[in-house]
Amino acid sequence: MPPATILNPGIAQHTRDQHAPLYNVVLLNDDDHTAEYVIEMLEKLFAIAPSDAWKHVVEVDSTGRTIVMTCDLTAAEFGRDQIHAFGADWRIPQCKGSMSATVEPCPE
Repeated sequence: MPPATILNPGIAQHTRDQHAPLYNVVLLNDDDHTAEYVIEMLEKLFAIAPSDAWKHVVEVDSTGRTIVMTCDLTAAEFGRDQIHAFGADWRIPQCKGSMSATVEPCPE
Protein backbone atom coordinates (compact mmCIF):
# COMPACT_ATOMS: atom_id res chain seq x y z
CA MET A 1 0.00 0.00 0.00
CA PRO A 2 1.38 3.45 -0.88
CA PRO A 3 2.36 5.81 1.92
CA ALA A 4 -0.42 7.94 3.34
CA THR A 5 -0.31 11.61 4.20
CA ILE A 6 -2.49 12.77 7.06
CA LEU A 7 -4.31 15.93 5.99
CA ASN A 8 -7.22 15.56 8.32
CA PRO A 9 -6.93 13.76 11.65
CA GLY A 10 -8.45 10.31 11.39
CA ILE A 11 -8.62 10.37 7.55
CA ALA A 12 -5.75 8.86 5.57
CA GLN A 13 -5.37 9.99 1.98
CA HIS A 14 -3.10 8.22 -0.47
CA THR A 15 -0.58 10.36 -2.26
CA ARG A 16 -0.29 8.14 -5.35
CA ASP A 17 -2.98 8.37 -8.02
CA GLN A 18 -4.38 5.14 -9.35
CA HIS A 19 -5.01 4.94 -13.09
CA ALA A 20 -7.15 2.54 -15.05
CA PRO A 21 -5.10 0.16 -17.21
CA LEU A 22 -4.74 1.03 -20.89
CA TYR A 23 -5.42 -1.22 -23.89
CA ASN A 24 -4.32 -1.15 -27.53
CA VAL A 25 -6.68 -1.63 -30.45
CA VAL A 26 -4.57 -3.61 -32.92
CA LEU A 27 -5.53 -3.81 -36.60
CA LEU A 28 -4.42 -7.07 -38.24
CA ASN A 29 -3.26 -7.40 -41.83
CA ASP A 30 -4.94 -9.46 -44.55
CA ASP A 31 -4.91 -9.63 -48.34
CA ASP A 32 -8.60 -8.83 -48.79
CA HIS A 33 -8.55 -5.07 -48.22
CA THR A 34 -6.91 -2.22 -50.13
CA ALA A 35 -4.81 0.56 -48.70
CA GLU A 36 -7.64 2.94 -49.66
CA TYR A 37 -10.05 0.90 -47.53
CA VAL A 38 -7.75 1.07 -44.50
CA ILE A 39 -7.26 4.82 -44.87
CA GLU A 40 -11.00 5.39 -45.30
CA MET A 41 -11.81 3.23 -42.26
CA LEU A 42 -9.24 4.89 -40.00
CA GLU A 43 -10.39 8.36 -41.03
CA LYS A 44 -14.07 7.58 -40.41
CA LEU A 45 -13.78 5.50 -37.25
CA PHE A 46 -10.86 7.11 -35.43
CA ALA A 47 -10.55 10.58 -37.04
CA ILE A 48 -7.00 9.75 -38.12
CA ALA A 49 -5.53 12.17 -40.66
CA PRO A 50 -4.84 10.68 -44.11
CA SER A 51 -1.05 11.03 -43.71
CA ASP A 52 -1.14 9.20 -40.36
CA ALA A 53 -3.54 6.60 -41.76
CA TRP A 54 -1.01 5.94 -44.53
CA LYS A 55 1.64 5.25 -41.86
CA HIS A 56 -0.71 2.62 -40.38
CA VAL A 57 -1.15 1.08 -43.85
CA VAL A 58 2.61 0.75 -44.26
CA GLU A 59 3.03 -0.69 -40.76
CA VAL A 60 0.19 -3.22 -40.99
CA ASP A 61 1.42 -4.31 -44.42
CA SER A 62 5.04 -4.72 -43.34
CA THR A 63 4.59 -6.13 -39.81
CA GLY A 64 1.12 -7.68 -39.93
CA ARG A 65 -0.30 -5.37 -37.29
CA THR A 66 -0.61 -1.75 -36.21
CA ILE A 67 -1.89 -0.07 -33.05
CA VAL A 68 -4.63 2.35 -34.06
CA MET A 69 -5.71 3.51 -30.60
CA THR A 70 -4.68 3.23 -26.94
CA CYS A 71 -7.40 3.85 -24.37
CA ASP A 72 -9.43 2.30 -21.56
CA LEU A 73 -10.94 -1.17 -22.03
CA THR A 74 -14.48 -0.04 -22.84
CA ALA A 75 -13.34 2.34 -25.58
CA ALA A 76 -10.88 -0.24 -26.94
CA GLU A 77 -13.58 -2.89 -27.21
CA PHE A 78 -15.84 -0.37 -28.95
CA GLY A 79 -13.05 0.53 -31.41
CA ARG A 80 -12.41 -3.14 -32.18
CA ASP A 81 -16.13 -3.74 -32.70
CA GLN A 82 -16.34 -0.73 -35.04
CA ILE A 83 -13.54 -2.19 -37.17
CA HIS A 84 -15.32 -5.55 -37.26
CA ALA A 85 -18.55 -3.84 -38.36
CA PHE A 86 -17.05 -1.57 -41.04
CA GLY A 87 -17.90 -3.98 -43.84
CA ALA A 88 -16.27 -5.40 -46.93
CA ASP A 89 -13.95 -3.54 -49.28
CA TRP A 90 -16.11 -2.85 -52.34
CA ARG A 91 -12.93 -2.46 -54.42
CA ILE A 92 -12.14 -6.19 -54.11
CA PRO A 93 -14.95 -8.47 -55.39
CA GLN A 94 -13.82 -11.51 -53.35
CA CYS A 95 -13.69 -9.51 -50.09
CA LYS A 96 -16.15 -11.15 -47.68
CA GLY A 97 -16.16 -8.70 -44.77
CA SER A 98 -14.35 -6.35 -42.45
CA MET A 99 -10.76 -6.45 -41.31
CA SER A 100 -9.81 -8.10 -38.03
CA ALA A 101 -8.67 -6.35 -34.88
CA THR A 102 -7.84 -7.32 -31.32
CA VAL A 103 -7.71 -5.63 -27.94
CA GLU A 104 -4.48 -6.18 -26.02
CA PRO A 105 -3.29 -4.84 -22.67
CA CYS A 106 -0.85 -1.99 -23.09
CA PRO A 107 2.58 -2.88 -21.65
CA GLU A 108 3.35 -0.84 -18.54
